[in-house]
Amino acid sequence: MPTRQGWTVAVGSVAALVTGRIFGIVELFVIGAGMGIAVLLAVLVVRVHRPRLAITRWAHPSVLTVGDTGRVDLLIENRGSTRSPRVDLTEPVGTANTAHMTVTPLRRGDHVTAGYRVPALRRGILLVGPTKLDRRDLLGLAFDSRITTGTTELTVAPQTFEMPMPSLGQGVLGRHLLALSQRVGPGEFHSLRDYVTGDELRSIHWRASARSEELKVRQHEAQGVRRCIIVLDRDEDAYPAPGSEADADVFERAVTVAGSLVISADRAGLTTRFVTGGGVDLRGPEVAAHTLRLLAPIDIGPPLGEVDRDPGEGLGLVIVVTSSPDSDAWRRADRVSDPTLTRVGVFTSGVTESRLSIDASSIASFRQGWHRLAGNRGLVTELQPTGTSP
Repeated sequence: MPTRQGWTVAVGSVAALVTGRIFGIVELFVIGAGMGIAVLLAVLVVRVHRPRLAITRWAHPSVLTVGDTGRVDLLIENRGSTRSPRVDLTEPVGTANTAHMTVTPLRRGDHVTAGYRVPALRRGILLVGPTKLDRRDLLGLAFDSRITTGTTELTVAPQTFEMPMPSLGQGVLGRHLLALSQRVGPGEFHSLRDYVTGDELRSIHWRASARSEELKVRQHEAQGVRRCIIVLDRDEDAYPAPGSEADADVFERAVTVAGSLVISADRAGLTTRFVTGGGVDLRGPEVAAHTLRLLAPIDIGPPLGEVDRDPGEGLGLVIVVTSSPDSDAWRRADRVSDPTLTRVGVFTSGVTESRLSIDASSIASFRQGWHRLAGNRGLVTELQPTGTSP
């Protein structure tokens, strides 16, 4: 169809033809006819001589973290029988950005590559495309536009941080877990040693003692943390309506904390489980990658349902990420605990109720709170999502 310039020339052609006819000016009649023919030929050229370009798009990595920069590469190949004309390519990137590229004429069978960077400014699903191909004639009187390639989804996961899991005897939580392991059971057998005053008689290994001049007792290794359940509260009643950036940041902090806990627990070798509203219960060897993909577009939604009891063995943590101790999710998580599980609260409102809770009113305060509980520096390294392409 004609461009704005083409419509202007077409209107001028009609005006020249009418004026030449009324006043009998042959020159105007000829000029008007020439202008009209030029527009008509331009429309025919762009409609008939359409480029046959095959466009393939690669977006890598397929999963980004907030603050990262991805890349989109295009392979453009001329599959026509003649030389392709000059064309312009346009690709929407999200809702606010657009990539523009110009492809020079290609001979039959030739190909060219092009690419651009994609900044990951906020978490969510970033749509790239569809690719629109614009063809114009040399005079700019007509153009033809069509879609050649569909859309590609880029997952932008929340920013995550490495958080070393607590060790027995270190920090507030580590000391609590050490005492709990001693109450729950002796732990795994480690070695035999000589009896000393104060050892329990039931710990004596009588068969080994019979073969020795001294009494031998079993020495057991204290049982460490083996499993971790992270619960993210996304109940709309637990979070303020996002009337300001500060209100919206409350839930964003919860998402960042939950993602950091899941990926850190999984990398520490713990049996990791992620639970949130809407019946989501993720577990298994790919729990970290699946959780990050889920957290990318997640929003405030349904409340937390009943959490199934964890059938795992050994000491475990139930870490509840919510707004305050008054939330329904915090009360529900208490029902899943057993003598081997320790419930830890992470509250984005900043209110804490016990020594096993963390003030997450800011990332800095959460960092300090984890340091106090785990007895280590914590949050020292920004993590990249697992299960992504290079």
